[in-house]
Amino acid sequence: MRGSIVSIHIASEEGGVLQPLDRAELVAGCGIRGDRHFSADGSRADEALTLIESEQVELFNELTGLSLAPHDTRRQIVTHGVPLNDLVGVRFRLGDVEVEGVELCEPCAYLADHLTKQFSITDIAAPEIVHGLAHRAGIRARILNDGTIRVGDPVACE
Repeated sequence: MRGSIVSIHIASEEGGVLQPLDRAELVAGCGIRGDRHFSADGSRADEALTLIESEQVELFNELTGLSLAPHDTRRQIVTHGVPLNDLVGVRFRLGDVEVEGVELCEPCAYLADHLTKQFSITDIAAPEIVHGLAHRAGIRARILNDGTIRVGDPVACE
């Protein structure tokens, strides 16, 4: 199974503006250096990294008529060509960094509310957004070794 990293985005604070990156430093057990979810003490290791498939966002847009960009889901890593849900409980690589899928990163009311406000969505209620992204909103992963990832790096599972 092989795909690629399409984009990397971080925000320095909760609810902050997402900044696109060409590369990012991943720290084992801690997260992406500079991101709002970075936890130097490792207390949030299972939430250190979030990923979403560009294909799932495209499908959501087709079903709803919206035009969200994959990073609008506030996931840090956007991938293409690999079914992420299949990687829960599996070790895989982002470039040279080994990670392990922990759980589905299901959409929440915060995300739906954020999207409706950011895009002035009035014809789809927040609960419908949550329902539409259920099982499509990516995964959480644990970072197993330090390293740098770049846009274009492979996502591979041996």
